[in-house]
Amino acid sequence: MPSSIITLNSTETHHSLTIEPSPDGLTLQGSIKIPGDKSISHRALMLGAIAQGETHIQGLLLGEDPHSTADCFRAMGAEISPLNSERVTVQGIGLGQLQEPLNVLDTGNSGTTTRLMLGLLASQPDRFFTVTGDASIRSRPMFRVIKPLQQMGAQIWHRAGGLAPLAIQGSRLQPIHYRSPIASAQVKSCILLAGLLTEGKTTVAEPALSRDHSERMLRAFGADITVDPEACSATVTGGASLHGQTVIVPGDISSAAFWLVAGAIVPGSDLTILNVGVNPTRTGVLEALAAMEADVTLLNPRDVAGEPVADLRVRHSALKGCTIAGDLIPRLIDEIPILAVAAAFAQGTTVIRDAAELRVKESDRLSVMATQLSHMGAAITELPDGLEITGGKPLIGAAVDSHTDHRIAMSLAIAALNAQGATTIHRAEAAAVSYPDFTATLRQICG
Repeated sequence: MPSSIITLNSTETHHSLTIEPSPDGLTLQGSIKIPGDKSISHRALMLGAIAQGETHIQGLLLGEDPHSTADCFRAMGAEISPLNSERVTVQGIGLGQLQEPLNVLDTGNSGTTTRLMLGLLASQPDRFFTVTGDASIRSRPMFRVIKPLQQMGAQIWHRAGGLAPLAIQGSRLQPIHYRSPIASAQVKSCILLAGLLTEGKTTVAEPALSRDHSERMLRAFGADITVDPEACSATVTGGASLHGQTVIVPGDISSAAFWLVAGAIVPGSDLTILNVGVNPTRTGVLEALAAMEADVTLLNPRDVAGEPVADLRVRHSALKGCTIAGDLIPRLIDEIPILAVAAAFAQGTTVIRDAAELRVKESDRLSVMATQLSHMGAAITELPDGLEITGGKPLIGAAVDSHTDHRIAMSLAIAALNAQGATTIHRAEAAAVSYPDFTATLRQICG
């Protein structure tokens, strides 16, 4: 059988990835080890930096975003060893002891770094900080964290529309009971981090549960934090000391999602993704795939350092269209681009709603996915807050573009695995933001 072709072409500034399945088809087989969870990696570096004593991190994601977090906190006095997946040591400087940096803090492409860090910077009395990032960060809305911080008394200056670069004069803040209009772990975490140095109780309530990695890790580091699942709220009482911990980072379910969909849509496939974090605030993608009748099995469920973990086995199956909306959206917001690919291969119509948040990610993910999958022949309609995809129409290889968005790049690569002919993904280097070894893993499972 002729082999499939996967080639990576580079220019001085960009890479393009070409995927051409064998005319006789391909099957995906084997076991996959995925990168560490990005959300947990960020939080481990941040909390380790502001805790007393040493924090040891195993399984850290080595993508560009965690490097941005580490560089920012090194600039503010924390000692962080070179990043690797085996063991990273963070020598914390203690709560409230972040140093005023000599230069602008550059968060790169990382919205998590930018938004979570603002809560810490705003609550550091008598220190001044400036923050910027790449072109994507400078176009992404920061009002969602600036406004509640200002209600706490924070002094933050910004460009029109709440855009970076930002300037922050640290000060003593007041506690707040904030009702967030959106379910956002970044908003919630930013306010809780600000509450660590704020006298009294700071509470964040959401319209639906967002991922709870911050609450779990804050508790492990010694913060005084309570959670009310029924009210979708979390409360931190300021003044508790944080102490260094050992953090074991599970595999990122957002990265696993690409291989779950690949295994589901490519005939004859049988893949096992090892050591995946299955925190219930992150498993919306598993529920969506179950609604599409994907053949996914959880194997060897276990608990690792306070986070539930399992191996996930996926086999090809005939997918069915479904509706993805409501309270499910916050628990799969990052997986919607790859679920759109699954929908393109499902029989019937899939409707995704309540996902307007995707318009202010690294790209306008609703618009970009609609445009790029249309180039491949998908029947997809862009909605104000989502997508409508009628599946079952064969996809045709085409030239597509990631728009420098890591999740778009990888989603289009998975779509190409079951398309007819060659697909070239331009600016494919974006995948390195969260998955530096994506292309190598793709080659591995394609044999």
